[in-house]
Amino acid sequence: MQKLAERKTPTVGETGRAPAIDWARIVHLLHVSRGLDELEETTLVPEKKVLYQFSARGHDLAQILLGTLLTDHNDAVCGYYRSRPMLLALGVDLDDALGSAMGRAGGYSDGRDIGVVFNYPNASGASALPMCGGVGAQYTPTAGWAQAVEYRRTVLNDPAYARAIGVVLGGDASVATNGFWSALTIATTLQLPMLFYIEDNGYGISVPGELQTPGADIARNLKSFSGLRVLSGDGTEPVEAASLIEQAMTHVRGRSGPCLLRLTVPRLQGHSFQDTQTYKSEETVKAEWARDPLPKLKSFLVPNHLSQAAWDDAASSATALVADARGKAEARPVADPETVTRNVFFESAMQTQGGQWVEGYVPPVSSSEAATAGPRINMVTAIRRVLEHELTLNPRVVVFGEDVGPKGGVHGVTLGLQQKFGVERVFDTSLSEEGIVGRAVGMAMAGLMPVPEIQFRKYADPAVEQINDCGTMRWRTNNRFAAPMVLRMPIGFFKCGDPWHSMTNEVQFVHAPGWMVAAPSNAADAVGLLRTALRGNDPVMFLEHRAMLDAAWARRPYPGDAYVLPFGKAKITQRGDKLTIVTWGAMVERCEDAAKASGQSVEIIDLRTLLPWDSATVRASVSRTHRCLIVHEDLKTGGFGGEIAAFVADECFLDLDAPVSRLAMPDIPSPHNAVLLEHVLPSVDSIRAKIDALIGF
Repeated sequence: MQKLAERKTPTVGETGRAPAIDWARIVHLLHVSRGLDELEETTLVPEKKVLYQFSARGHDLAQILLGTLLTDHNDAVCGYYRSRPMLLALGVDLDDALGSAMGRAGGYSDGRDIGVVFNYPNASGASALPMCGGVGAQYTPTAGWAQAVEYRRTVLNDPAYARAIGVVLGGDASVATNGFWSALTIATTLQLPMLFYIEDNGYGISVPGELQTPGADIARNLKSFSGLRVLSGDGTEPVEAASLIEQAMTHVRGRSGPCLLRLTVPRLQGHSFQDTQTYKSEETVKAEWARDPLPKLKSFLVPNHLSQAAWDDAASSATALVADARGKAEARPVADPETVTRNVFFESAMQTQGGQWVEGYVPPVSSSEAATAGPRINMVTAIRRVLEHELTLNPRVVVFGEDVGPKGGVHGVTLGLQQKFGVERVFDTSLSEEGIVGRAVGMAMAGLMPVPEIQFRKYADPAVEQINDCGTMRWRTNNRFAAPMVLRMPIGFFKCGDPWHSMTNEVQFVHAPGWMVAAPSNAADAVGLLRTALRGNDPVMFLEHRAMLDAAWARRPYPGDAYVLPFGKAKITQRGDKLTIVTWGAMVERCEDAAKASGQSVEIIDLRTLLPWDSATVRASVSRTHRCLIVHEDLKTGGFGGEIAAFVADECFLDLDAPVSRLAMPDIPSPHNAVLLEHVLPSVDSIRAKIDALIGF
């Protein structure tokens, strides 16, 4: 496909002066951007060929200037729904841009995502990281990219990252989001090469800036923020905007720390095509149009730097290119519906960007044979030993979270790892779960294998947006990007309970597309599953049950440094022929004790992983025993046991001699008092009673 324009590296002038810009290219791209907006607004949206449209008029000039200064091949930029002009400057194919807006095959997502959610894995220059639908969700992944840039420069000693930076675009309303403040904390405390590029048009849809930040000026409010260079100016004035962007770039590329650049711009159309802007007065609209950067650019260039004929030629050339792109975009088919379920997880085709496999990582030789000799170790020791081994083998592995450093984690899993591998590879973070997971996303896209830790399951709630965005990345970019990581998370009760530290709710992650979910019940399984996850090419949720971390039952001999377990393969821990029990995590021990106490012939299946889960083993077992009991700690309503029960009812109905039964927590949070907790947890006695009832049915 024909590129929009040949990429040129602009020469940059001294800081504080107008840089030497290829103004002819700026003119060309600005006319193209305007042409796309006009075509969509006058034709494609009314014809319902484009369903989501966000005009960039007013924002466009400064964005294009920004894009032309992203010249390092390892630069990355993450924008939002009004960032198309910047992508045009990076060199995105025009028919890809328009075809994506129309939801046609190819392009950003193969029609899977709305066309204003961009991504661009750019082999010839700076890449655009996958944008998200949520406002402010772009900030922490960009911080993660910037941290990975520094890691690759200083720890991996890769000279290709000497000048690379991360740039994030956001509107003035986005500075009120958790993601913005989390990323700002990460970037300033670590002094990362990151540019916060804030486009201030005065409104968040209809809400004025005064309700987003005090005084409606985030730059003024952050002037005294430690470790942050702050610049502010008019994004509609060509020389001023170019100079400020160049200053910001010079600061960040020079490893002088992060920079926030606020440029005021007019939003010349509504928030989206459907927005009539009735909340703006006529005087406000007129004042905004008086700041249109297109005529300002013409006044600056014509006739002193560019002839009127050259300006007119650029406009007519852009019109022709847009018309040609429209024809090509409309000729694209809709993607084959049979392919829409592909690329949720890694299949056979490698993603274009993200993860260590893209850069040639080959997993070490592994084995499914476990060593059975040696002392029994607890799950804490087993997990720590795997992390230590993989950190030793693979310099791309980084472990981080709250209190994982000198303290060694609140559960002791990472004890001693920082002392051995240093603060660059095992490090503490600020108290922001969105920041922990979000930065892991950026690190993964930059080729690292991040191992973030969330201290307790309940604490993951502030990170749910980042978790969902990470899981869907491969699918929604149609295998362009992926962010493999291992997200470690303790779950469940331990001696006592409470609503804040004892939640399981693993079903939420099973219901989040794109995440594999592991729930080991013992030390040996934890070793095999964790090593598989760390060497894999998909994001993995690794759930560590608190009650099993040091439980005597869960102790096993260390199975070896090469031991791996496949996901989706359950283990039959006890053979029987009268009843199948399906369970996982802390309930496996209780089910074994209950089966022994009952004296009945019970088959117990430890699923080990919940996504994928081993339905074939369950089906085969139930076909032999003709009865099925599902036991889990999570709440009964909406719990994962309901999925298993539905499967058994669908697939094994004619084999059943009794109803499929579930035993789980009632629909309440975990109570704190140990007596109250044991009253609501599936107990050995309650499981035994269910065994007797089902076998006697």
